[in-house]
Amino acid sequence: MKATVVIPNLNGAGWLRDSIESIWAQTEQDFELIVVDNGSADESLAIARSYVGRPGYTLIENGRNTGFSHAVNQGIRAAKGDYVALFNNDAFAEPDWLARLIDAAEAEPRAFAVQCLMIRHFQRDLADDAGDYVTLFGWACKRGDGLYWRRYQKPGRIFSACGGASLYRRAVFEEIGLFDENFFAYFEDVDISWRANNRGYKNLYCPAARCYHICGATTGAVRYNPFKSVQSGRNSILLPWKNMPLAMFIVNFPFLLFGYLLKILVFGLRGFWTPYIQGAGEAFRMMPRLEKPRFRWRDLPNYLLMEVWMAANCFTYAAYRIRRFLGWK
Repeated sequence: MKATVVIPNLNGAGWLRDSIESIWAQTEQDFELIVVDNGSADESLAIARSYVGRPGYTLIENGRNTGFSHAVNQGIRAAKGDYVALFNNDAFAEPDWLARLIDAAEAEPRAFAVQCLMIRHFQRDLADDAGDYVTLFGWACKRGDGLYWRRYQKPGRIFSACGGASLYRRAVFEEIGLFDENFFAYFEDVDISWRANNRGYKNLYCPAARCYHICGATTGAVRYNPFKSVQSGRNSILLPWKNMPLAMFIVNFPFLLFGYLLKILVFGLRGFWTPYIQGAGEAFRMMPRLEKPRFRWRDLPNYLLMEVWMAANCFTYAAYRIRRFLGWK
């Protein structure tokens, strides 16, 4: 079997059926579909159950919200395909979405993840995500968010693939591990992409594959809320601590400290000081027991590449903020 598509679901009654139907309508039909329900209390659980019995379909019911990372890990462990595609329950794929992603992965033997072009569902001229990146300040960012998607038509290597609509080579999970469940939600996809980068694998961007995304439908469409603030406070600290070798973390600490202080200020000004600090406190308590990938001398060129890449991404982020400030799309 070529692929397994995994859709994690939590209270997605308004969009889950359309999301699933967009997967069944793919031109590439050598795949199975696994929906993992995280304790939905709305009609989406009944929608997910209505497909039970259809060939190539599996439903996993957790009964409670175990987090995005745990849910997709369940799907990956149950997967039979050579590739695993993660797909948000509020996303809708074009018919050749899966075929395009598989073609891109098979053209690059060292590819770990391939991300499609994610377009805003209600603003079809704007991109939602064209690949994620990390700066030296520890900020994980979405490339192209809110800009015209036609600006992002060039395929190539990216720092990280967004777990909302990306394809992963299943065999690589055996080397680098699955999604880190300490992250619960947010940045877990950047973490696993970073781990792959450190081992010399590549994360690719395939703009020919497209989907439409509602953006934050499950966790709340607003950019700031208590749940997201806790997740950001915790995971933005865990992300570089886990993936930077100790010497690299020490060298970058002044930049990271500046980034965290600025984040605290931004969240505080928006009234979310308490949940953000709560998340940061969770991170500090977790750091001593967090499993850091083993340092390997042969991966030194990969670590250096990540350092240069994160430095360059500071300019990418600055250019993006200037463009948004000026109202340019």
